[in-house]
Amino acid sequence: MSRDQEPSLWVALSLIPGLGGETYRRLLQRFGEPEKIFATHVNALDKVVRPAIARAIASGPDLERLAPTLKWLENPQNHIVTLADADYPRGLLEVPDPPPILYVKGRRGLLNQSSLAIVGSRNATPQGLINAQQFAHFLSDSGLCIVSGMALGIDGAAHRGALQGVASSIAVVGTGLDIVYPARHRDLAHELAQRGALISEFPIGTPSKAQNFPRRNRIISGLSRGCLVVEAALQSGSLITARLAAEQGRDVFAIPGSIHSPLAKGCHYLIKQGAKLVESAQDVLDEFGYPAATATISTCEPDAASTDEKRLMRCLGFDPVGIDALVACSGLTSDNVCAILLSMELAGQISSLPGGLFQRCNKT
Repeated sequence: MSRDQEPSLWVALSLIPGLGGETYRRLLQRFGEPEKIFATHVNALDKVVRPAIARAIASGPDLERLAPTLKWLENPQNHIVTLADADYPRGLLEVPDPPPILYVKGRRGLLNQSSLAIVGSRNATPQGLINAQQFAHFLSDSGLCIVSGMALGIDGAAHRGALQGVASSIAVVGTGLDIVYPARHRDLAHELAQRGALISEFPIGTPSKAQNFPRRNRIISGLSRGCLVVEAALQSGSLITARLAAEQGRDVFAIPGSIHSPLAKGCHYLIKQGAKLVESAQDVLDEFGYPAATATISTCEPDAASTDEKRLMRCLGFDPVGIDALVACSGLTSDNVCAILLSMELAGQISSLPGGLFQRCNKT
């Protein structure tokens, strides 16, 4: 059998109903690669798998089920990477449940690049989005490929920041790679396919299912040297990724936040559990033994700011604050404060929060 047919057999075996990853690996250990498994007599298969699965294997590859994948593979951007391939991600070989096959769209060579996972809340604050994008950009320029889950919020910001850097980004998704989820990230998915990579363990045509997203988290952490949590509530799925990273022997990092913010509580919990507190992207590089990197530091206070703007900016901390408190602190009138806040928000210097609160944006 020619080498280009072998990935099809790996896929065909995975598409047999009821055959999960653990059973797949057990068959590989007992009989060898899928070509040999399909050639094995049903009586021998019965000793390893349930009778229904054994009969399905003995019947040979289901070409109808396989057809969508073969069509998908006609695109030169698309690849199947199997446990038998030399470029299967080495990091995933260290996790307890490595997927037997990976569907890859984009730059296959990124799979074994030194990587860092950046994850966090879907309902991120403006400051959280800035942190995620700027950390990812800095770390990508420093040689770390950024891995995340292409969800709304922190994930999307991390991918965008990493794509601005040299080491690019990998998105691990919870659907088949012929589907973009969430649909609002269609442009981001196309950019990742061109300049980075998207990967999935789920077959072509797999729709968005709630149970698939926690499952893909072990791949996000497994691909990476460490996991940075930017913002997370206590019940966030990001804490699942952080826990898996710790169980896999990876470093866990967390950015602290305001004691008043629900989205800082998950990060604070991780820090209490031993995660490394980071205040800058350089903290991550130091932990990994990377040389110090240089970066341009921008500030929230432009030189051209008026005296009133500077006075108000000094009153704005990184904790949320209301207009009445700003009036009392600055000595400005309520009308002046509101006008200056609007100007600052349009300039991206501050963000407005629910409840009439405002928060300074740290762009360093």
